[in-house]
Amino acid sequence: MKITLEVDVLTNNNRAASFNRQLFEETNTLVINIMSSPGAGKTTILEKTIEALANEFRIGVIEGDLATEKDADRIRALGAQAVQINTHGGCHLDARMIAAVLPQFDFQQLDILFIENVGNLVCPSGYDLGQQHKVAVLSVPEGNDKIPKYPTMFMRTDLVLLNKIDLLPYLDFDVEQAKEDLSCIHPQSKLLPLSAKTGEGMDEWLHWIREGVARCKKQSISQ
Repeated sequence: MKITLEVDVLTNNNRAASFNRQLFEETNTLVINIMSSPGAGKTTILEKTIEALANEFRIGVIEGDLATEKDADRIRALGAQAVQINTHGGCHLDARMIAAVLPQFDFQQLDILFIENVGNLVCPSGYDLGQQHKVAVLSVPEGNDKIPKYPTMFMRTDLVLLNKIDLLPYLDFDVEQAKEDLSCIHPQSKLLPLSAKTGEGMDEWLHWIREGVARCKKQSISQ
């Protein structure tokens, strides 16, 4: 029997996402939702990003995890504001969770807000949080099969960071194949190889962020 849903099950989430997006646009804040499987290196990339941009921009972070504040504590140790959301079993953040913690930030004192989603290559991609950009992190040890096996994640992202490229000499990972797989699924996206550990490739990632902040500020001037 085929059941037709008359109401979008994401209606409440999308309503909250619109609220979040309006706040981000009104305050000219660049908001990036970072997603990956567990262990791909999201928090390490954020640590290195904050260290590199701390003298240029005011940065805040929302951390999503099932439990603990370990990742938020790592961000706070760098002097950036971090708010932890524990989902207690939930496999992703949703827009209502984000809306609930936004009052903890002073958006007049913020240029960039990173949202580090719960480690999962499936669920997080289906939820609009109100962000301007979705970025996926893939790591070399995960292997070449992740982009074709989890297409919904990679077809909904503006940028894919291929982390841990310092391990390429030791593991069987084909970067050109990953670029081709991504191009087939989402031609408008881009795969950027980097190593948060050694710093290789980080300059291009930082440049991408700076361009995003500049677009936010330009929109503010033109209004």
